[in-house]
Amino acid sequence: MEKFKYVGMTVTNQDLIHEEINSRLNLGNICYNSVQSLLSACLLLSSQEYGLKVIQNRTLRRIFGPTRDEMVKGLEKLHNKERR
Repeated sequence: MEKFKYVGMTVTNQDLIHEEINSRLNLGNICYNSVQSLLSACLLLSSQEYGLKVIQNRTLRRIFGPTRDEMVKGLEKLHNKERR
């Protein structure tokens, strides 16, 4: 027997490490290609991040509304950073 897999590692009778390295590189390429479409979907969502923040801020404004400042005794709207 020239080579076989043992616990995920290719073992050869000549202890050639370059075959193991090539095997792992090929497996890495297969994994990358399989998740590449998922990664592009995440990029699509990040391009819509501004729209999601607008909706989030609008919802938070409806929930919290204007707030009363104790020192000024007037109505003061919360800024977006304070709402989060």
